[in-house]
Parts: sequence; structure tokens; C-alpha cells
Amino acid sequence: MSTMFRGHFEHAIDAKGRTSLPSRFRDVLAAANDLRMVITPALFDPCLHAYPMKAWEELEAKIAALPQFDSNVVAFRRRYLSAAVECDLDKQGRILIPPSLREHADLTKDVLWAGMGQTIELWSQERWKAAQQMSEVELQSFKNAIAEQFRL
Repeated sequence: MSTMFRGHFEHAIDAKGRTSLPSRFRDVLAAANDLRMVITPALFDPCLHAYPMKAWEELEAKIAALPQFDSNVVAFRRRYLSAAVECDLDKQGRILIPPSLREHADLTKDVLWAGMGQTIELWSQERWKAAQQMSEVELQSFKNAIAEQFRL
């Protein structure tokens, strides 16, 4: 059974950097017997990526198989792997987001957890709303790309 995260949930983050993982996401982790997570800055968006430990280890194995001296692979490892932080849930279902990761995603008060299938994204609510905005041209391009990808 694969781990699947669905939906998005609004929460707060406190001054210490703690935020509650949505109960639905905690249930998914518990069902997979995988309560540890890895959080890393997204490469192309102002958010964080959160992986259950097992999914992170699978990604690490794929990355380890890539050419060691390829400059793009080295840059990817430096930006994505080296910034990753292992995080545990506390008894209240909260997770502590380190300052450097909070800064990357501008997490100050209101946050949004977005289920992305096998992973989760953590956004500031303000940046999430901005990222969802599309012009008519962008929307049409998006529709065309999705139709092509899914052969609709």
C-alpha cells in the first residue's frame, strides 16, 4: 500500500517554529508505520517539501545512483539533500521547522499543508494563494499541458 497525502489544510506556526501536521496526514503516516519525516526546501517554489522517511530513503537511493561528478547532480545534492532535516512529531502531533527552512518558505504565522500524493508541501498561506493565481494565457497553457500529459 503506497502512502498518499490528499487535500490542503490551514494551520498556524508558533514563534518557536512548531506547527501541527494535519490529523489526516498523521493518520497516513501512522498507517504506514512511518512517523518520521524529512523536510527540505523546494528547489523551484517558495515552500518546503516533506517526505515520510521511507519515501525520502527511496529518493536518496535514486540520487545515489546518479553520476557522481555530473555538475547538475552535484548542484542538486547541495541544494536539496544537504538542506534536508529529519523531523519527528511530538505528542501533540506538531513538527518543529528549523529557522533556515522557515526563512526559505517565509513561514511566520499562517501556513498551509498541501498533500501532493506521496509527499507534502508546506507553504505560507499568502504565498500559496499567490502561487494559485494564473492569467488567462497561463491558464490556457496549463489546460493544454495537462490535456497532453493525461491524453484528455
